[in-house]
Amino acid sequence: MATAKKSTAKKTTKKKEITAHDVITAYMDYCLEHEKTPKSVYKFAKDNKMTEQDFYHHFGSFDGLRKEIWNTFFTMTMDVAHKNEEYAHFSNREKMLTFFYTFFELLTLNRSYVLFALQENQHMMSKMEQLKGLRKHVKGFAKELIMERNETKTNILLERSETVYSEGAWIQMLFLMKFWMDDDTPGFEKTDMAIEKSVNTIFDVFDNTPLDAVLDFGKFLWKERMA
Repeated sequence: MATAKKSTAKKTTKKKEITAHDVITAYMDYCLEHEKTPKSVYKFAKDNKMTEQDFYHHFGSFDGLRKEIWNTFFTMTMDVAHKNEEYAHFSNREKMLTFFYTFFELLTLNRSYVLFALQENQHMMSKMEQLKGLRKHVKGFAKELIMERNETKTNILLERSETVYSEGAWIQMLFLMKFWMDDDTPGFEKTDMAIEKSVNTIFDVFDNTPLDAVLDFGKFLWKERMA
């Protein structure tokens, strides 16, 4: 007598998709736990239960990943800013203040990694390489603000250079990052003061009333340097 063969359905479990965020988180954790950067994509992927293909689907190299971390900091900052319903009605000065306050709040949440990333390489060029994308984003953001300001000016002589202003905003960013790295006050309150004074100064300069603001900011920097 023929017997019917019992068919068994194999259960297939779908592999969890590895996102760019997963790779970034794993990389940051690796750096902090090992106090060094990973040397091999193969070993890094294996240790984090992903494949090399998972890694290369999102990033071409560790250098590309490091740059993307800073790009993500910028993107997340702008996302948070735009969630504020009042942001669209802010003045350009208020938008710049919001940007810097939010950006440094985000850096503070990731302070251990940021300090590692900026202190691991002693060579300035190596540090700047990972910040290339961030530099482009910050300059683009500042350029948009000055373009908006120039549109309100009827006299071309009162317009401001978008190139000069955007480069100044990037230099301001580098200064504030160094200030924040060295800040040991509770809640990084001195960094908040530096943000307010530096943003107000740069806007006062472009509004043709620089003297008092520059002197005030200079006194602040001198006091902090000598403290």
